Formats: sequence, structure tokens, C-alpha cells
Amino acid sequence: MAQHTSLERKRTNLFLVLSGIFISNALLAELIGVKIFSGEAIFGLPGAQIPLFGDSMLDFNLSAGVIIWPVVFITTDIINEYFGKSGVKKVSILTVILILYAFLVITLVTGLPPAPFWLELNSTDANGNPFNIGFAYNAIYRQGLGIIIGSVVAFLISQFLDATVFHWLRKYTGSKKIWLRATGSTLVSQLIDSFVVLFIAFFLFGNWTMELVLSVAALNYLYKFLVAVLLTPLLYVAHSLIDNYLGETKILVIN
Repeated sequence: MAQHTSLERKRTNLFLVLSGIFISNALLAELIGVKIFSGEAIFGLPGAQIPLFGDSMLDFNLSAGVIIWPVVFITTDIINEYFGKSGVKKVSILTVILILYAFLVITLVTGLPPAPFWLELNSTDANGNPFNIGFAYNAIYRQGLGIIIGSVVAFLISQFLDATVFHWLRKYTGSKKIWLRATGSTLVSQLIDSFVVLFIAFFLFGNWTMELVLSVAALNYLYKFLVAVLLTPLLYVAHSLIDNYLGETKILVIN
């Protein structure tokens, strides 16, 4: 009985830690995702100008949110492995609720009238150029309704799909080939995620053409594909650490 209680306590602690990591990074990715950075510029290279669909020529311009989104990939797979689809669904729904709450708070806060002295103290940038911090603050934190709806819908669909594919693959791999079910589920789910978020945010609610949506989605998916493959060794490290923590009597919840 004491051993069972100890294991349950460890499993509860593990779920809390994994959920905290998952929620924190998903929420942060939503907040910092308004910045678009140039992948080529990091290495001092010119734009790639890749011809994809139609006449679209794309560079490797990505949302800043992709920097930490791989942490969500890994955490999803670990929760899948140790707590099943129900664990992924619980933490995913909670994450969506908290994301919507964060956007509600941001909408209320950015609607507050700025204090005159705050605007005056921050009226110029580091070079002395005129600077409207009130406008900049709102521009950074506010996101359009289409982006919010698109990101939330895409997030839920991709997470539920990830959990389903993960456990479908596990039926054939058992406890072996972690790389196959983890990478396979991520590649399938992120294929949908990369398209859905752009389709809703910029095609239905914006003015993008379908060719542009497909081109950008393909580029984002390429990045996620490479990251999913490169991060595979970290999954084995995480599994080893967790197995040692839970001990030989660990229980996997597969559903």
C-alpha cells in the first residue's frame, strides 16, 4: 500500500510538472508569436526566395513562437506516453482556456487609457526619435480575432490528432521505438496545425490567397519536421530520467 501511494504521488508530481511546462510554453508561444523573424538573417544570409505555390516567393520568415514550440512537442509526447490520450486532452483543454483568458485580460488592459506622464517618459527611443509607447504596447500585445481563433482551433485539432496517432502507433510498437510514435504523431499533427491556423487567421479572416496560405504552411511545416527529427534524442533522455524517477513499478496509462 505504501509503495502504491508513493507511486501515485510521484505520478501526480510528474503530471503537474509536465503540465506546467506544457502550458507555460504554449501560452508564451502565443504571446511572443506576433514577432516575425528572418531565419536567413540570423546567419547573415539573403532571403532564400523559394518558389512554392503559384507565384509566391518565400523567405524563411517564421513566427518567434516556433522557438519554444518544440518544447510543447516533447512534452505532448511524454504526457502521451505516461498518462494516455486523456492526459493530453485534459492539459490541452486547460491550455486553451488559459490562452483565451490571457487574451481577454490583454484586451482589457490594452483598452485602459495611458497615463500622460508614462507616455511622456517614453516619448523617444534610444536614438531620440519620436516614439509612441502606447501604440507600440497595444500593437505588440493585441492580436486579431482571426489569429486567436485560428491558433486555438489549430492547437486543439493538432493535439487531439497527435494523441490519437501516437497511441495508434504504440499498438504496433509496444514500449519500443519511441522515436517512431513520437516523431510520427508530431509530423501528422503539425501538418494539420500548420495549415489550419493560417487558413482561418489569414484566408477566412484576412486577405491572403490560398496559394500564399499553402506556401507559408509548407515552410512552417518544413521547420517543424526538421525540429521534430532533431529533438528525438531528447525524448530518450527524458524517458530515462522519468523511468528512474518512477522506478520499476511505473504504470503506463494507455487509452
